[in-house]
Amino acid sequence: MTLTVQKEHIVYTMSPNNQASQTVPTEQPVVFQTYDCFEDQIQNSEQDFGRLDWERINPATGPVYVEGAEPGDLLVVHIQNIDLANQGVMTTGPDLGVMGKSLTENVIKIVPVKDGKARFDDDLEIPLNPMIGVIGTAPAQGQVPCGTPGDHGGNMDCKRITEGAYLILPVNVPGALFGLGDLHAAMGDGEVGVSGIEIAANVTVEFHVLKDKEWTAPMIVDSERIITIASEDDLDAAAERAVYNMAKFMELEFGMPKAESAFLMTAQANLAICQMVDPKKTVRMELPRWIAEKKGFKWDL
Repeated sequence: MTLTVQKEHIVYTMSPNNQASQTVPTEQPVVFQTYDCFEDQIQNSEQDFGRLDWERINPATGPVYVEGAEPGDLLVVHIQNIDLANQGVMTTGPDLGVMGKSLTENVIKIVPVKDGKARFDDDLEIPLNPMIGVIGTAPAQGQVPCGTPGDHGGNMDCKRITEGAYLILPVNVPGALFGLGDLHAAMGDGEVGVSGIEIAANVTVEFHVLKDKEWTAPMIVDSERIITIASEDDLDAAAERAVYNMAKFMELEFGMPKAESAFLMTAQANLAICQMVDPKKTVRMELPRWIAEKKGFKWDL
């Protein structure tokens, strides 16, 4: 049996004070219906960008209360399927994204999506890499806008958060209060123009709960990599934290001293920018999974 979380159940902040839209079990598929990051307000390229309701940006569908998830646990979100709508949208303009200082007007681009390609213009179709931009759990206290990433997850805009991946998030409150949204049909590392190909979608996930693990979330396990993710006010700080979080993982799982983990990461791991356009910047550190398995790591959910 597959449960569905309707897109009418949305929040604009992640908070312990949000009311759960429903309770969901672990190890059972759950479909999240999502709006795009503009809550589907943009339908054509001629709209007045300035007339958007900016209070309705980056909605997350949910939250849901996950049975058995208690503070101190880790919530594992297995992303099983991403079913995209047939049209996406991109926007940019003055003071938006890396190039915002050189732009003088707001521009909207409508991008049709069909047969595994996005029609960028009359001459160019680009491959899709569907991924989830906003995905997270409630912080222990206070509230975090869905557009801001952090240790709870949120707007990490990490292209590795895609079909097949296991995203690991902290559980800070009973039931975790999990939500997701802000899907992209395609997005490159950095999201430099401030938006990927923003799109509505249905996302099927399955939850698991890990007890007695001290890993520093957010993390990802996929078929090729173990990934640590960190978000900070500037890129240097985010990069440092992503590296240190991986070193901690290797110490916990392999008993590897810090100098040895530094050698190994220098030789074989990759540091990459997820996004550099949100209130906090997000960086990931990727360790090849075969190395982790060679050192005894087992992933047997």
